Amino acid sequence: MPDRKSPARRSSALPPSLPPRGLSRSQAAEYVGISPSTFDKMVAAGEMPGPERLRGRVVFDLKKLDCAFDAFDDGGENSWD
Repeated sequence: MPDRKSPARRSSALPPSLPPRGLSRSQAAEYVGISPSTFDKMVAAGEMPGPERLRGRVVFDLKKLDCAFDAFDDGGENSWD
């Protein structure tokens, strides 16, 4: 009998080196390194792109996420220094 505590994982036809172009909300947040709730706030503030609707599925465009992330300027300061 399958373990009911762990959800079934779908296998991907994509190679691991090729991420999907359309990401779910949680994937998009993870991709840019923030929590889903922080991601939602940034989308609402226009700091991250909103989702696209593809045949009823809501996805975030990986390339738009890259552009939004690249647009952030830390003023030349590194928080890890």
